[in-house]
Amino acid sequence: MFQVGKTIITEDLFEKDFVCNLNACKGICCVEGDSGAPLLEEEKTILEAIYDKVLPYLTDAGKQAIEAQGKYVIDKQGELTTPLINDKECAYVTQDENGTYLCGIEKAYLDKKIDWQKPISCHLYPVRVKDFGEFQSVNYDRWDICADACTLGKQLQVPLFKFLKEPLIRKFGVDWYQEIEIIAKEYYK
Repeated sequence: MFQVGKTIITEDLFEKDFVCNLNACKGICCVEGDSGAPLLEEEKTILEAIYDKVLPYLTDAGKQAIEAQGKYVIDKQGELTTPLINDKECAYVTQDENGTYLCGIEKAYLDKKIDWQKPISCHLYPVRVKDFGEFQSVNYDRWDICADACTLGKQLQVPLFKFLKEPLIRKFGVDWYQEIEIIAKEYYK
């Protein structure tokens, strides 16, 4: 474990290789699991503000789930999350013509309809950040549905921290990420 500022980071960020392989997994992480995507308290306001612009990207089932449950919910564990469709996929998910699950919020972002990419928990996945008051832990969430991403990461020799550079900077800032790069250089020696 390493400490950078007020974060405790697992060595997995340097040891594990990872590159999302949507051709293989079809974005199943947006469907599997027992809860929606974790949300930060401030993301509730963002979801409220962007919802009308995201609406055209959502499936009918997603729209119905959001209408019935709200734009965000408290899950069974008491955590703030995105709502689910029939206790399965995220209500904000959509599918492309190849059957790959994609984020409707991110599609609106890529089409420049909104300026928020998606919940930070989704952008950071497979890393999960847990708040412990004074510190946050930054951990790799091992899940068998990401096996193809691990294989591709190993083939391309891309450590997890490099694959997640953009979302890690989005979450913690450039200075924090530069410290991670310094730690990585020492770690690999």
